[in-house]
Amino acid sequence: MLARTTDPIVAIATASGRGAVGIVRVSGVQMAPLIAAICGRPLKPREATYLPFRDALGAPIDHGLAIHFPAPHSFTGEDVFELQAHGGTVVLQLLLARCLEAAEELELATGQPRLAGLRVAEPGEFSQRAFLNGKIDLAQAEAIADLIDASTEAAARSAGRSLSGAFSQEIHTLLDALVRLRMLVEATLDFPDEEIDFLQEADAIGQLADLKVQLDAVQQRARQGALLREGIKVVIAGQPNAGKSSLLNALAGAELAIVSSVAGTTRDVVSQTIQIHGVPLHVVDTAGLRDSVDEVEQIGIARAWGQIEGADAVLFLHDLTRASSADYAQADEEIARLLATRLPASVPVIDIWSKFDAAPAATPDGGISLSARTGYGIEALRTRLLEVAGWQSVPEGVYLARARHVQALTRVDHHIAVAAEHLAARAQSLDLLAEELRLAQNALNEITGEFGADDLLGVIFSRFCIGK
Repeated sequence: MLARTTDPIVAIATASGRGAVGIVRVSGVQMAPLIAAICGRPLKPREATYLPFRDALGAPIDHGLAIHFPAPHSFTGEDVFELQAHGGTVVLQLLLARCLEAAEELELATGQPRLAGLRVAEPGEFSQRAFLNGKIDLAQAEAIADLIDASTEAAARSAGRSLSGAFSQEIHTLLDALVRLRMLVEATLDFPDEEIDFLQEADAIGQLADLKVQLDAVQQRARQGALLREGIKVVIAGQPNAGKSSLLNALAGAELAIVSSVAGTTRDVVSQTIQIHGVPLHVVDTAGLRDSVDEVEQIGIARAWGQIEGADAVLFLHDLTRASSADYAQADEEIARLLATRLPASVPVIDIWSKFDAAPAATPDGGISLSARTGYGIEALRTRLLEVAGWQSVPEGVYLARARHVQALTRVDHHIAVAAEHLAARAQSLDLLAEELRLAQNALNEITGEFGADDLLGVIFSRFCIGK
């Protein structure tokens, strides 16, 4: 993709299917000839004009709004031409084809080089042009896709803050502090015989400590933002007829899974994404865990273990109405042993004592007692799931972040910690101090795209939808 950034591009910028309005967007250099060919007249900059969109013979394809955004005052930083038509699939395809046809006609008739090579845009290519032309940075470009894909209101608002530049501004604040420190270290290295101690004179230790405090705050908000974007996977596990499907339905607020008193009703994976205070939780109901000779049930149990091993948290259901049974308790102990063996220590297992409405007196200490039928304990479980996810609050300053942002900030934190050790050692480690600060700056630059490999950019933008 990066090798073709000089081509003019065109795409349908709205979702496929029927709708009231659909948009065809063109970006390139000097759109005036193409505008004249399709609209039959020039357009005033940034002013919507209602007119017919004409085919090669001058007949109208549709009537709608045409807008011209001259460079550099456009989303991509190039000349942008938009056709807002009726949102029918055929109409938009005709307009797309007409743009390509008109560009080819202009090239043949006038030798107009600016429109030569007009082609259909690749996924994310409009946003990529905006990034490459300095209209947005990489974190803002990713926020566009995150805003489109947001599954909760909190995620959408946080993505909007990232798109507006809130996250990028905090990264630039950290970068400015790092650059100041690097200047001090380099001055000390370049002028070792000077009587002035630049590091001491400017309180480099204090500056580094302040930088660490700022970094911690950014890391915290980024982790919360990543949680809003990604959510966590929660798997419900337990013996057959322990109330797993009832719990899924209670959490989702809908009858998603079949509930029956017959053990082994659930034989396949049933999943649903819910939200708790804006945090998405991907809840998975699984087949009951037991020894079975039924071939279909065995497949369901194998799939259940596959889901459990990929979980961020496991809800281990215990049936209070059968808790006094020695055989049932023994089977639960075996499941607990397998969970401890097959799950990493970092994955929490929450004990849930179900059917509290039928056997409240049998509730043991520990875990959460609940009744999917009456709703008792459901709110306590929601609160516990948020704690497990690492969600602390819903601060207004949270911006949507990605795993790569969190990983980059973790590297920055490591380099800052090592730099602090070298700074304490002073002259003996100044070269190493300078290197750690440089590496920290590089990691921060990766977030906004000021430092990054072309293949990383290609991967990021290729996941966008067509027309963005």
